Amino acid sequence: MSEIEGTLLTPEALEKLRGEFDHLTTTGRDEVVARIAEARAHGDLKENAEYDTAKNDQGLMEARIRWLKHTIDNARELEVEESDVITVGSVATVIDDDGDEMEFFIAPSENKVPGMLLASPDSPLGAALLGAKPGDDVHYEAPGGTFTYHVKAIRPFEA
Repeated sequence: MSEIEGTLLTPEALEKLRGEFDHLTTTGRDEVVARIAEARAHGDLKENAEYDTAKNDQGLMEARIRWLKHTIDNARELEVEESDVITVGSVATVIDDDGDEMEFFIAPSENKVPGMLLASPDSPLGAALLGAKPGDDVHYEAPGGTFTYHVKAIRPFEA
């Protein structure tokens, strides 16, 4: 997904990111400032691991805040429609070579749903599944080798 197009997000995923952004820009910043002040009170900053850790955490948090703001500002709502092929927003039921059946939600990683496997369209599996129909076998290369899944069914994602 290119940044120009924006990130496709379900309404739930967008709300979750907004909540994290709100938390980090209020309570999160207050907490890290308090940690830095406490560590600063312990004396020499050159050899103060607690201070270094708090400053590092502050930098990581500010980077996360910038990423969240960019993602939220450029998000597009994921509109899922019935389709006879797998698209972004589909839930694909597949069977692996061992006969195990599983469902994958095809969506960018920001849409992670607890208890549901996610296959990003940018991942080898997600890319292989896009455009497939029930009855198709899809193959993809991964570091562990070549994998094959048989597409059993497709349905649109519903929260």
